Amino acid sequence: MRTFDSLYRTTVGFDRLFDMLDNSNRTDWPPYNIEKTGENDYHIAMAIAGFSSDEVELTQNGHELVVVGQKATSTEGRQILHQGLALRNFRQVFKLADHMKVVAASLENGLLSIDIVREIPEELKPRRISIGASDAGAVGKQISQDVEKSRKVA
Repeated sequence: MRTFDSLYRTTVGFDRLFDMLDNSNRTDWPPYNIEKTGENDYHIAMAIAGFSSDEVELTQNGHELVVVGQKATSTEGRQILHQGLALRNFRQVFKLADHMKVVAASLENGLLSIDIVREIPEELKPRRISIGASDAGAVGKQISQDVEKSRKVA
């Protein structure tokens, strides 16, 4: 039985999204927060105590942000009587929307901070078009001005 059965009955073309939600096996470790800090600004905070910056790798590939932690611990010469700290390796994948870019990342006091910004290209932003104006007229006017300049030079 699908989790989003009522949504399946009322939407068209979102099969891939619902399959992704149905099949996701996202772990709860390491714990993280996702915050919206501005209109186009986002912040991810992950609690990864015990990991150094050399043991954590961030990779953005298209619409995916992958955070991987590889702990290089050596238990040689040590006998652990109780292990309560979860120092296991992890891999966390975040799906990003279009035009999202990681702009900063830092690791301080066991908290990984990732800043993400949505940078929409100028050609995709909405623009106001005045009624009665035409670009073709402006291009024609520019061409006629260029012809006049060339006549004066010759």
